[in-house]
Amino acid sequence: MTLAIIGGTGLTQIDELIITGEERVTTPFGEPSAPYLMGELNGQKLVFLARHGNPHRIPPHKINYRANIWGLKQLGVSEIIGVAAVGGIGAEMAPAHIAIPDQLIDYSYGREHTFFADDLEHVTHIDFTEPYSPPLRKRIIQAAQQAQIKISATGTYGCTQGPRLETVAEIKRMAQDGCDLVGMTGMPEAALARELGLAYANISVVANWAAGIVDGEITMEEIEKNLDVGMSRAIALLKATVLFAES
Repeated sequence: MTLAIIGGTGLTQIDELIITGEERVTTPFGEPSAPYLMGELNGQKLVFLARHGNPHRIPPHKINYRANIWGLKQLGVSEIIGVAAVGGIGAEMAPAHIAIPDQLIDYSYGREHTFFADDLEHVTHIDFTEPYSPPLRKRIIQAAQQAQIKISATGTYGCTQGPRLETVAEIKRMAQDGCDLVGMTGMPEAALARELGLAYANISVVANWAAGIVDGEITMEEIEKNLDVGMSRAIALLKATVLFAES
């Protein structure tokens, strides 16, 4: 069983990852965001991919999600943890907090969102009742508890198009829809993993309060400050999850 970590904004590399190799994969859907780094974290072999490239250069709506996920499948990955910077909507979702969402709502558009589009022998549907793998989510949550890392064990992730941030009215609508978090990369990543039979879970790191939740504009300085704290916690959680998987 091989684990992959897809790092988002604030996580283009993991310093603690001992890199043992690099793989460039050609896919039927084009080039992945970056070369896949083969390495070890706490003695566990895994694959790391920088979702936005390294350096961070690919905006959310331009990421080749199909190539990224297809490449991981080709490399023998069976589980994926996607780490993402998000905005907080729910009362618990303060900056630098970590959530492990269990549901999502997709507000994005125009993205290549499925492998089942062309040259099909029959129409293919996937069950997406639970968009995140319950066993993988459980392992992350239990690892957090064991390592005494504070998280929210549930939450609904709302995926917007980006790259702009949302308006106050949009966040109000998302709150009414039941969203606790707002991000730009959660879909179609989760659905594509499901189509290829890969277990997928998300670690959401809150970078800022979403528009209108508190007074004032959202600044990149604020986001970067919160991500420095939040991503260090996320890396600690990833390390704990790897150790928990071995226990």
